[in-house]
Amino acid sequence: MIDRLLLLGATGDLAGRFLLPALAESAAAGRLPDGLRVVGAGAQDWDEETFRSHVADRLDEHAADVPADVRRRLVHRLRYRRVDLTDAATVTTAVGALDDDDQDDDQDDGPAGDAAVAVYLALPPALFAPTLATLGRAGLPRGSRIAVEKPFGADLAGAQRLNELLAGTTGADSTMRVDHFLGMPRVRALLGLHRPGGPLAPTWSGAHLRQVDVLWEETLGLSGREQFYDSTGALRDVGQNHLLQVLVLVAMEQPASAAEADVHRAKLDLLRSVRVLSGGDLVARTRRARYTAGTLAGGGRVPAYAAADGVDAARGTETFAELVLEVDTPRWAGTPFVLRTGKAMAADRKGVALHFRGTAPDVDPAVAERLADDLLWIELDGARDLPSDVQVRAPGERTAYRAVLADVLTGGSGTSVTGAEAEQAWRIVDPVLRAWAEGEVPMLEHPAGTALPDRSTAG
Repeated sequence: MIDRLLLLGATGDLAGRFLLPALAESAAAGRLPDGLRVVGAGAQDWDEETFRSHVADRLDEHAADVPADVRRRLVHRLRYRRVDLTDAATVTTAVGALDDDDQDDDQDDGPAGDAAVAVYLALPPALFAPTLATLGRAGLPRGSRIAVEKPFGADLAGAQRLNELLAGTTGADSTMRVDHFLGMPRVRALLGLHRPGGPLAPTWSGAHLRQVDVLWEETLGLSGREQFYDSTGALRDVGQNHLLQVLVLVAMEQPASAAEADVHRAKLDLLRSVRVLSGGDLVARTRRARYTAGTLAGGGRVPAYAAADGVDAARGTETFAELVLEVDTPRWAGTPFVLRTGKAMAADRKGVALHFRGTAPDVDPAVAERLADDLLWIELDGARDLPSDVQVRAPGERTAYRAVLADVLTGGSGTSVTGAEAEQAWRIVDPVLRAWAEGEVPMLEHPAGTALPDRSTAG
């Protein structure tokens, strides 16, 4: 297990909302390596007390349920270094800070300078490639790992370039392409629902299911995040990674074993079987939209996305994306899979809807909620317990990031996708993005706080 963590982007939103609170929760549960050393790195010219005060404030805001003494001990052990992500010398200095003997007065002397390091890139996607190039020049100790957040590239060519950079920095087996959805307890439970003997196994095929919806719709707008979002959009931010991974867990065949390598092979097989949209299907089977001025479900009034500060309206960035995909396997012949995500929607819907050709089977309500005679809903972000054979902890993104950090430090890959999986996902999404960029699919609009009508694809 790696016991040295360098967090690049430690002053940013991802670190403050999820990674540092997940570290605190892991510490409270006794799940961190003994003597874990953590160095936060950012562009700000801060001293360590300023950084520690910043982290303490974030933990007060996002991890107030973690015991105060645990939070204090975590803050005390943190170090900070200013880095220029294009300057290998500053990165090397930050790595070296992990060996400072006084990092935590309660710890023994640190490990030797050639001990492995886990480097987490909690950075905007545009900085991944230059940062990986810098890490390659700086050199990392043998056995080090690098974790890269999503979206992994902006297209297939970008993902291939990042894979090349990662292979040259730490080696292909020492890389995590993080998808934190894979650490969400109810997402992790999906595969178990249709394994032999699972509660939905007898009806898990196109013979029984006429349509499957994978939805991640949020009532929240983008207040404060428009500038980041405008360079990404809904399809890159959620569809290409999170929603496709959920589709995979729903539609894949059972792996040869529970070993992570076998699971990744089965997932890759499924991704390769997803039919790429082309021609008229790009218009008939995709939708994009963005919200106009309106009132969010919580009551807040928001301006039109295109008029928000930091947004270039001419870029045509969508806040809503929908794809209707086919899986070319005998099991799923004739069953469309609808992937849909959006911001500033009428209601939060985060789950999988199973539309049956006849009456839906009777299942434990903790597994799926019956919304109609022919419709079951599998909640992905709810708090209900699952049956004993698929029991998981209470869901939540902080819980997901606990799983991510555990994989980063132990060498696991359950919350990561392989380089081949990432490239296959872009193979599916690239033609859609090109068609949208070329104006082949119109940009729809909906007032914030309202929904676009669902589109039925079943005959």
